[in-house]
Amino acid sequence: MSDNEMLDKEEIFSKVLRAGRRTYFFDVRSTKAGDYYLTITESKKFTNDDGSFHYKKHKIYLYKEDFAGFTEILNEMTDFIVNEKGEEVISERHQRDYQKSYDHSAVSASVNEEVTASTESFTDVSFDDI
Repeated sequence: MSDNEMLDKEEIFSKVLRAGRRTYFFDVRSTKAGDYYLTITESKKFTNDDGSFHYKKHKIYLYKEDFAGFTEILNEMTDFIVNEKGEEVISERHQRDYQKSYDHSAVSASVNEEVTASTESFTDVSFDDI
């Protein structure tokens, strides 16, 4: 991989949101032209019958020209869900004591040990769905 390609993959600014079995990575990256774009990666841990595990990942690339429309629709959709169903999680798949923190500046200390792997362990993963 050339130096230019390495710069293209460089993360400029990153945040991680751990949410049960899911982890969301928000990464600002640089294009070859030096402009910035956002990648949002959902990583979900699955445990096999033999105790081993694997991660399934999905990635979204979001460019500046799409920010306004994306933000508008995302806000509209999340507002609709909260207005229609409230903030309480009503899924049978969640534990009864599951609590979702909406404070994005801090991550709850009671994160399941399934997602305790450091972000470095996700850097060299191939994304089959891209």
